[in-house]
Amino acid sequence: MPDKLTEKILSLKKQKSAVILAHNYQLPEVQDVADFVGDSLGLSIEASKTNSEIIVFCGVNFMAETAKILNPKKKVLMPEPKAGCPMAGMINEKQLEELKRSHPRAKVVCYINSTAQIKALSDVCCTSGNAVEIVRSLGNEDVVFVPDQYLGSWVEKKLNKKMVLWNGYCNIHNKILPEHVAQKKKAHPKALVMAHPECTPGVLALADKVASTSGMVKFPGTSNASEFIVATEVGILHQLKNLYPEKVFYPAYDDALCPNMKLTTLEKVLWALEDEKDELLVDEAVAKKAYRSIDAMLKAS
Repeated sequence: MPDKLTEKILSLKKQKSAVILAHNYQLPEVQDVADFVGDSLGLSIEASKTNSEIIVFCGVNFMAETAKILNPKKKVLMPEPKAGCPMAGMINEKQLEELKRSHPRAKVVCYINSTAQIKALSDVCCTSGNAVEIVRSLGNEDVVFVPDQYLGSWVEKKLNKKMVLWNGYCNIHNKILPEHVAQKKKAHPKALVMAHPECTPGVLALADKVASTSGMVKFPGTSNASEFIVATEVGILHQLKNLYPEKVFYPAYDDALCPNMKLTTLEKVLWALEDEKDELLVDEAVAKKAYRSIDAMLKAS
């Protein structure tokens, strides 16, 4: 039975024609009240097709920005406006402009874990789930890939294509080391390893499956294995355990926890719906330019 806090949220959501979107790394109780739980691509798609008047985005800033860019006339609320993404902050407009001047013929592919300003300066956006597909769609074009060097290097390897990579990274996935995976594999030798492409090449080399979070959510359903070691932020284990109660999931690294993702609580979701104060806004000129790179991604994928 839902508790009183959850009942209030669900009632207000219906009353205000709101939709709640939550990333796979959110707190379990926040995932449980969401209309859709997914990765960046899934959330982008849901944001683009929602008929609700209000979008409550339980994630980090760049995700809510994407929702606003795709829904300029809708009110986008962030229950915790301070929830940022360190990776997105690892490149700014000036740095990307200099990079573009150094490689004037290259197409700029930006990981969705980027600010609206970076998306506005890019040719096409991508997610961890469609990065290979997006870069492949550019054919023989030279490519500048920002900001995640590890996702970029994984795409390079998959496509045998050299790209110009920015040196950004996810500080949470960067903490997951090959020895962590090896230790869990030694303890659970029958378990398959699922790893997010934001992990380092050493971790990816040990993986049976490299996938986005939505790919990780699907993979156990297609596998005969009963145990899995999961190399990504630990928040995804909640959904995995709910979907596959007959299977066992082990975090590759117990402390792979994103503090920014965990800033959003049920109380903050309720307050966002009650007060509608923390609206996420994107400069109109920036939003129009950023829309082109996101739209190019959605069309290509």
